[in-house]
Amino acid sequence: MLQHRYHWLVTGAAGFIGSNLVEALLKLGQRVTGFDNFATGHRHNLEQVKESVTGEAWMKFNFIEADIRDADACQAACQGADFVLHQAALGSVSRSIDDPLTTNATNIDGFLNMLVAARDSKVKRFVYAASSSTYGDHPDLPKIEERIGNPLSPYAVTKYVNELYANVFGRTYGMESIGLRYFNVFGPRQDPDGAYAAVIPQWIAALIRNQDLRINGDGETSRDFCYIDNVVQANLLAALAGNEAANAVYNVALGERTTLNELYGMMKVALQDRFPHVKQAQPQYADFRRGDVRHSQADISKATAALGYQPTHRIGEGLKQAMDWYVRSLSH
Repeated sequence: MLQHRYHWLVTGAAGFIGSNLVEALLKLGQRVTGFDNFATGHRHNLEQVKESVTGEAWMKFNFIEADIRDADACQAACQGADFVLHQAALGSVSRSIDDPLTTNATNIDGFLNMLVAARDSKVKRFVYAASSSTYGDHPDLPKIEERIGNPLSPYAVTKYVNELYANVFGRTYGMESIGLRYFNVFGPRQDPDGAYAAVIPQWIAALIRNQDLRINGDGETSRDFCYIDNVVQANLLAALAGNEAANAVYNVALGERTTLNELYGMMKVALQDRFPHVKQAQPQYADFRRGDVRHSQADISKATAALGYQPTHRIGEGLKQAMDWYVRSLSH
C-alpha cells in the first residue's frame, strides 16, 4: 500500500484507534509523530506499540504530549507532516450529555485548531475521525452518507460540526480532507474500565472477572461492529486516495447488524472454554440510555468504490482476536 516514506501526524496517538494506527504505520517503515494529552489515552498503549515493532521502526516515532485545545501545540505538531490522521476527541454520547462544555471544547475548538495548523503547514491531506452518531434520528437502514437526521446528543453535534468545518476549509482554502464515519469500532487496546467504556471491552472484562453485566434496553438494539484492522485500512486508503476522493465523508464499518443479545451470546461462546464460570453468566437488563440510536448499520459501497475499502475482519474474527488480547491483559 505504501510505496514511499511519509511523515504522519497521529493525534490521539495513545488512544485505542490512534495507537493501532501508530503501530501499523511504524511497521510499514513510516515516520510518525504522535500527539496526545492522555485525557483518555494511556501510556501503556504506546509501550505495547514499542514492544510490537522493531527497535529500528520505533526510532522513527516522535511523541508530543500536548492538548489539541492548545493552538500553538497544534501548529508545532503539524510542522513537516505530510498527512494528519486526526483521532483525538472526547468520545461517548453519555459523556457529552453529562459534560457538553468539555466535549465541545475538545471536539470543535480542538478540531478547528488542528484544521488551521494543517492548513498552515500545507499537509497533503487531513483525515479525521467522523462518527455514525451524525445520522441521528434518520430512520433509514442502511445508513447512506448523504442522508442524515437531527443529532441526538452534544457529541453528535460536535462530530457533525467537524464535517461542516472540513468542507468549508476545502472550499475556502483548497485544503484536502476526508472524514471517516466510524461505526462501533472495537479491538485490542480499547479501554474496558471507566464510566464511558465502550460495550465490547466492558462486557469482556465483566465476563472474565465474573462481575455484573448490564445490557441497556431489551438487548434488541443493533449495531454495525467494526474491527480495528478495518479502520486502520480505511485511514491509510483515505490518506493516499486520488484527489477525486477528497473532501467527502465515508462510512467505515462492516455493513452488517448485530443485536446486543447476539453480541453477548458470541462473547460467552468465545470465553467459556477458558473461563468455565462464563457458562452460567446472565446479563442484567436496564433502561435504555439517553441519546442512544435504536439501530445502526452502514452502507459501505461509497468507501469501497472511492477508496478501495474492503473489510478484512467480520465480527466473529475480530472478536476472536480481541478476546486473545483482553484475556492476556485482564488475567494478570
